[in-house]
Amino acid sequence: MGKITAILGTQWGDEGKGKIIDVLSENYDIVARFQGGNNAGHTVIMGDQNFILHIVPTGILRKDTVCMLCNGVVIDPIFLSNEIKELMEMGIKFDGRFEISSKSHLVFTYHKLLDKFLEGKMLLGKKLKVGTTLRGIGPAYTDKIARKSINAAYLLNYDKLKEHFLYEVEYYNKLYNLDINLNNELDLLKSACKFLSPYISDTMINLNKAILDDKNILFEGAQGALLDIDHGTYPYVTSNNTTIGGVFTGSGISPKHLDNIIGVTKAYCTRVGRGPFPTQLKEDENKMRALGNEYGSTTGRERRCGWFDAVASKYSCMINGIEQLVITKLDVLDSYDEINICVAYKIDGEYINHMPLNIEDISKAIPVYEKLPGWNTKTSHIRNFYDLPKNAINYLNYISHLLNVELFAVSIGSDRSEIIFI
Repeated sequence: MGKITAILGTQWGDEGKGKIIDVLSENYDIVARFQGGNNAGHTVIMGDQNFILHIVPTGILRKDTVCMLCNGVVIDPIFLSNEIKELMEMGIKFDGRFEISSKSHLVFTYHKLLDKFLEGKMLLGKKLKVGTTLRGIGPAYTDKIARKSINAAYLLNYDKLKEHFLYEVEYYNKLYNLDINLNNELDLLKSACKFLSPYISDTMINLNKAILDDKNILFEGAQGALLDIDHGTYPYVTSNNTTIGGVFTGSGISPKHLDNIIGVTKAYCTRVGRGPFPTQLKEDENKMRALGNEYGSTTGRERRCGWFDAVASKYSCMINGIEQLVITKLDVLDSYDEINICVAYKIDGEYINHMPLNIEDISKAIPVYEKLPGWNTKTSHIRNFYDLPKNAINYLNYISHLLNVELFAVSIGSDRSEIIFI
């Protein structure tokens, strides 16, 4: 039987999933992305080459792996065309190994303009800045749920796509008076239709056939569990399901086929954009940001940095059914004398060790820390778990204990080779 695995982020995204998916994809026939859009960013470093992937699945860097954008993904056809072309120029082959679901939905300029228009507008009785990437992802999912979206099947018929697109432009202009350069947009869309049409397929049928054919399939998550539209720190979340349920609704496979769920977490925490972040550092945040190069792959924005939050991470592992854990960027902590782990929250004088009920309580949560000794030793050259400094091993094992999930691997650098399997 083929092996079917899902890889999910357990924090607020940016956990280093791209590298882990890249490393593991060597042993998989298919890598399938099941949610999100080009608001994600996976960075993979191979020698002196840096690959930053926004929507193309990370498995594309393995020459024999088939990559799929499934029905749960929203696709900016112009952006995707450009990303594929850039990767082709870097020597990556797409012919015969890349598929776009005909049921995935499309992102257009009016979605991006609306994203910008709505950011900071009144919501829940107050002005709210979510910290969106302004890539139009939220408005595109809104159209999908409102049953007025244009799906990727229309990339096979530009005339039909143009008809629906012009109708939507008129609709949005009436509501929001958006300034859309129609001629430029239509020219780019026509070119994108021609370029992308060979890749349109029914990925749901192909995935289920691959399961019957005993293929190994890896499902690639974007963002992290705490940004899930249902289970994250709402309203400071993304617009889709980043948790395990999204694998099934976003791809069309049955839950009975899934063999393993791997969670990816940093050895500390980061968050980009707005929203509560209990363990964010008040001092020395710039040190951690500099050591971890914590800037968004997609937007370049500074990531907020803080100590590992076991309360939030345990919640993520629970709702996803995480069976194995990959801890990334351990090397960022190499120079710390002491390292904190948040093991509980203090809210209005009460200590709790579970995620609070609402956003207001999360926002006022005071982290309760346990201090562990650091190791003050460079780790990026180490390739055996038991060769790590004793204090580093103790730190990793304590995280595993707190989350009640077994360790699977530890990443100790950005390069593909800098990883330890346990």
